[in-house]
Amino acid sequence: MKPSRQQRLARAKFALPSFVTLLSIACGFGSIVISVDNAPVGNPDDYRLAAILLVLAGVFDALDGFVARATNTQSDFGVQLDSIADVMNFGCAPGLLLYCYGFAQMGLEHPTLVRMGGLACFVFVACGALRLARFNVMVGRTDPRYFVGMPITAGAACVASVVVAWPDPVAATDMARAFLVMLLMVAVGALMVSTIRFPSSKQPKSKAVFVALGVCVLLLVLLQTRFFALFFVLYISATLLLNIAWQGGWRGIAPPKVYED
Repeated sequence: MKPSRQQRLARAKFALPSFVTLLSIACGFGSIVISVDNAPVGNPDDYRLAAILLVLAGVFDALDGFVARATNTQSDFGVQLDSIADVMNFGCAPGLLLYCYGFAQMGLEHPTLVRMGGLACFVFVACGALRLARFNVMVGRTDPRYFVGMPITAGAACVASVVVAWPDPVAATDMARAFLVMLLMVAVGALMVSTIRFPSSKQPKSKAVFVALGVCVLLLVLLQTRFFALFFVLYISATLLLNIAWQGGWRGIAPPKVYED
């Protein structure tokens, strides 16, 4: 029997969140293509565009969940598609971007450094995949107000913010900067697989949140593209200090609930 108009609309409604996820994948794939094409050229504008596409992929990643909840079309298929998209968009794409940005211009002069850079970028990708797998199996078993480890979307945005702020690729003569890129990838990867609690968007809203948002807008106007790098320095530092304070017994901000299972 030919499906009725109502049935076709119902199917289209269920396909809408997946379509938004595919838009996110398109942004991640576009970032990969730009990074690879630009590797032998080293055009700063192209690297910045590749990084911005990762940010846009993050916007679509947040939007697909919102669309699914708004239309009441959550499904196991959508969850699996979203997880696969996250591995590519926020694991492989930023890993490849930082590899091309940090080591493509090294050429034949520093082959060992290039291999070390590739390994550091792989560590980031592997940690991102492990972070997602852990998140998938721990849904409903952790305090929803906190993420266990840095979210992969935040990790991707963190490394991409460096490219947005300083889009000129690492030169063959700048070995110190190449080592800093390696350190960045390994450190962010370690934060993703750590058990450090990062606050989520489900935290109760207070006046302090809106004040902080206003300060961020002001800093964005003043610092422009370099604001994002500063934001992640402050975000990570504040989170680490909060976890240290909890270990010391401070309870000014409620610590995460511990689930016995």
